Amino acid sequence: MKHLAAYLLLTIGGNTSPSAEDIKSVLASVGCEADDDRVATLLKELEGKDINELIAEGSTKLASVPSGGAGGAAAPAAGASSGAAAAAAPAAEETVEEKEESDEDMGFGLFD
Repeated sequence: MKHLAAYLLLTIGGNTSPSAEDIKSVLASVGCEADDDRVATLLKELEGKDINELIAEGSTKLASVPSGGAGGAAAPAAGASSGAAAAAAPAAEETVEEKEESDEDMGFGLFD
């Protein structure tokens, strides 16, 4: 990833075809060592390709990938919903109170 990031930084800076030495110098400027094999592989894969076109193509492919969460929990059955919700609410409140008490026992709070 760091090799690709260095390559992208160089292209944003105006170097349309960064060399291995360019990538190594960017990485060295932030205290990272470049892996010669990975730099060579990266340059081989990107040789003759426009990075902006590759990014645009990748963006269209990512648009079709589902990236949302799993969604909310399923709604309980109509008869069980009021009892389950009532039982869950006090349990949640009790845990919050216990957590606050344990902070006070230590002699300091979050904002002290």
